[in-house]
Amino acid sequence: HGITGDSADRVWTAIALHTTPEIPLHMAPEIALLTRGVELDVLGIGYHALSEQQRAAVVEAHPRPDFKNRILAAFTEGIRDRPETTFGNVKADVLAHFVPGFVRGDFVEVIRNSDWPE
Repeated sequence: HGITGDSADRVWTAIALHTTPEIPLHMAPEIALLTRGVELDVLGIGYHALSEQQRAAVVEAHPRPDFKNRILAAFTEGIRDRPETTFGNVKADVLAHFVPGFVRGDFVEVIRNSDWPE
């Protein structure tokens, strides 16, 4: 779309980190803004910071029919076949709810089972 260099890198970083709370908030403004936007849109964090009129204007411009169920279904479909990519991020919660038999990676067990000798 004609975006290259540092601007493209910031977009990529913002998307890559938006499921990692707190880290993006200490980075470039575009990265922090994307994270805050996702938190508001998907999780409702900051919902009451917007007036009723502001929220109505957003929903009018971007309707949310069955948003909660549809986004969870989209997340599930997008990661069902690559569950290993959920290690260390919030998507493990999605698979734990919607994919029978999913076992999330455990950071403590990864450390304990490292091949490094004591």
